[in-house]
Amino acid sequence: MNLRKSFGLIVLVALFVLPALGCGLSAQQSDKNTISVLAGSELKDLEPMLGEIQQHTGVRLQFQYIGTLDGAEQILSGTKVDLAWFSHVKYLNLIEGSKSKVLAQEKIMLSPVVLGVKESKAQQWGWVNNPNVTWSDVVAKAKSGELRFAMTNPASSNSGFSALVGVASALAGKGDALQKEDVTAISGELQGFFKGQALTAGSSGWLADQYILSQDSLDGMINYESVLLAQNKSGKLHEKLYLVYPKEGIITADYPLLLLNADKRAEYDKLVAYLRSPDFQKELMTKTLRRPAIGSQVPLSSDFPTQLLVEVPFPNSREVVDALLFSYLNEQVKPSHTYYVLDVSGSMEGDRLKSLVQAMDNLTGADTSLTGQFARFRNREKVTLIPFSSDVSGVADFMVDASQPDSLKQISDYVHGLQTDGSTAIYSALQAAYDRARQDRQQEPDRIYSIVLMSDGENNAGISPEEFKSYYQSTRGLEDIRTFTILFGEADAKTMQSIADLTHGRMFDAGKDSLNLVFKEIRGYQ
Repeated sequence: MNLRKSFGLIVLVALFVLPALGCGLSAQQSDKNTISVLAGSELKDLEPMLGEIQQHTGVRLQFQYIGTLDGAEQILSGTKVDLAWFSHVKYLNLIEGSKSKVLAQEKIMLSPVVLGVKESKAQQWGWVNNPNVTWSDVVAKAKSGELRFAMTNPASSNSGFSALVGVASALAGKGDALQKEDVTAISGELQGFFKGQALTAGSSGWLADQYILSQDSLDGMINYESVLLAQNKSGKLHEKLYLVYPKEGIITADYPLLLLNADKRAEYDKLVAYLRSPDFQKELMTKTLRRPAIGSQVPLSSDFPTQLLVEVPFPNSREVVDALLFSYLNEQVKPSHTYYVLDVSGSMEGDRLKSLVQAMDNLTGADTSLTGQFARFRNREKVTLIPFSSDVSGVADFMVDASQPDSLKQISDYVHGLQTDGSTAIYSALQAAYDRARQDRQQEPDRIYSIVLMSDGENNAGISPEEFKSYYQSTRGLEDIRTFTILFGEADAKTMQSIADLTHGRMFDAGKDSLNLVFKEIRGYQ
């Protein structure tokens, strides 16, 4: 090889090989500084700020969004993540074994869970600029039917959980932490309160979106203060919400950052120091409408009311919280009637049908995990199973009754008897479900009605999408019966999303999560 060719080869190596090696080193360095974080979905509003956080700390945060109870379950099982970040971890701290898993925790920002009421209603009821409004006042308006509000499911979402604990503690009226016997004593008042719950959800963000769509039929919403303030700034409300901070007190989310991996202590300390710095705290307040966690170092902006906040004591045992949640699910909340529209076409044969059967089995009590116990079918609930293939056949109705243990077994036995065959008539089956739901609601208007649609393929039989859309839009009484679609197998994402959008529901992807997890997640919306 002559000198010129040798020099040319050296140049090529310098131009291509060395940069490639540099990229490899950079990627390794990047991986080393990437921190995995189990995070509540409400933290999605921090995503635009992650680049800035990385720039100042050298740490890249990689969020894995998950429900709070699911997150608690993963933390207790020793999941391989570095940090966790939820709106609060009061329930986790009550669970035996949690202290050995959480190596450090530091509050990052604050947002109380409060009630937002349409300004005209607040004015009419004398609540504007009135520091003496109590939870009992709120209960009275809900019980009378004057207040129809939206609130997340306490067994699925921290905002609903915080609201339930706050209302119950205030109604107990003892001034100290709620006890198990108090849950029974205030049962009647809580039933009156939940008579007003007209919209539920598994996440505070989805609840806020649905409130906008349903605002003309609702009077208010219970959510994080930050969410309510953001709604008022959004320009999407026909009438702004007046924020009510009941006199007895509320529960405040303090968004603690948890260290789970001891090897990431140095990165954790850098993050905490930056996130709690006055400059970043002010930026958090401005961009997310959450209160600073460092007190008087960052004065509150004019976005926040100056009313003194009273914090009610949080229960000091898991037994009390579990009793409160089970009381809500089985006694307090409006009973639901859910229609499961289940694809049993030929393509579901084998493992797919087994997955469906297992997911339904878990809802009848087979799943005894932390999250499974709250996701199972609950007392007073009605369940209608609508299997379909080329057409609908074998529709079955079930009533869950705590006094009859076999009521859950009957659902399980039915599902185990499902057989696969035929084509996929998605829209015909969905129309059949809506026909049933409309008729049933005429008989029992005080239930919460919803539909779950699971399919592993495309619509290739029965009515067309256009025919279903025409039916849905021209039939009265269907507007607030939402369909939660499940994307499974070769199901068409566009089809499932369009059904969810049309019915103000939500699509869940069983390709990313197991069918079992998706069925459990949907329970938070029923």
